[in-house]
Amino acid sequence: MSKAATATARYGQENSIGKLARFFPNATPLRIPVRLTRITTQGRPSSETTIVEFGTAREVLFASSLPLEFADMLRLQNSDGTLDTEACVVALQYNGDRTAVAARLKDSATNWIVKQ
Repeated sequence: MSKAATATARYGQENSIGKLARFFPNATPLRIPVRLTRITTQGRPSSETTIVEFGTAREVLFASSLPLEFADMLRLQNSDGTLDTEACVVALQYNGDRTAVAARLKDSATNWIVKQ
């Protein structure tokens, strides 16, 4: 399989998250629902449910409607408990009311991405 075919398959849908994923060459397409909570020292933390669309052992990429900024701390949890960790926002791509976000996991998460 040529590299061009692999790139086309991985990024076939050119949405803002797919475009951001190009900066993470080891990113694997995923569809993992998570509860995302913005960790804050002031006020009440805000949270939402979103989908992790790409991931590596160290980063997750998803869309969010929360008012996130570079270096914000987040908590990510999935329903079966295989992912429950903190992450730091390392990249943002604003696109209307939903922002494409890349966040680096505080600790490398193992066993939550299964490649076949």
